[in-house]
Amino acid sequence: MGSIYKNIQDAISKGEKLLAVLIDPDKFSIENTFSFIEKVNASVATHIFVGGSIVDEGATNYLVSEIKKHTNLPIVLFPGDVSQITDKADALLFLSLLSGRNSEYLIGKHVEAVSKLRNTNLEVVPTGYILIESGKETAVEKVTNTKPLNRENIQYIMDTAQAGQLLGMKLIYLEAGSGATTPLTKNIISSVKQELGIPLVVGGGIRSKVQLDNAYDAGADLVVIGTAFEDDESFFDNLRK
Repeated sequence: MGSIYKNIQDAISKGEKLLAVLIDPDKFSIENTFSFIEKVNASVATHIFVGGSIVDEGATNYLVSEIKKHTNLPIVLFPGDVSQITDKADALLFLSLLSGRNSEYLIGKHVEAVSKLRNTNLEVVPTGYILIESGKETAVEKVTNTKPLNRENIQYIMDTAQAGQLLGMKLIYLEAGSGATTPLTKNIISSVKQELGIPLVVGGGIRSKVQLDNAYDAGADLVVIGTAFEDDESFFDNLRK
């Protein structure tokens, strides 16, 4: 694996906790790039993720190019579709939707992506993506035509995560979904973490410093926050370096 994944591993080995700010090109005003990234740079954020379930053609490439002008943080693609792949970024989460049974999002889209990836220098990180129900239908459900896992069936969530690791995934991403009404519980996160020997990423529904700390305390190695910043940029005030 490349330097970004190695840096994640090194940070975890030192007991450091990582934070990614997720920017959805479909919901972000490009005119706001400079002021927003200034706040990201002044925060404890360690990564910038870019992606969304439905994004206009070319929007990701343009946004990543603009972000690059204002930060040295690694920019990682979190794509909802092949059209969001751009070599302007530093790395790509190669997401396989392990919680669903739609073959397009287990392997189909990945095959489609290969012709694009051949012509890039993107660091590709195989990532097992597990969507867990959060009280509302998410964009991921609509786009992929799959259902999330029941949050009460923790053993099944654990088994799904472990299956991803055994398949060779380098990250497991537990996701409550964009705009989730409630974040994942500490019990879910800690139970999955105990099963894994690879980094655990957690996202969805985190809108406060307390919820962020709860995710870390439960075992999340990297937490992803998007909607909270979209709704209220003052949330950055709680995350200053």
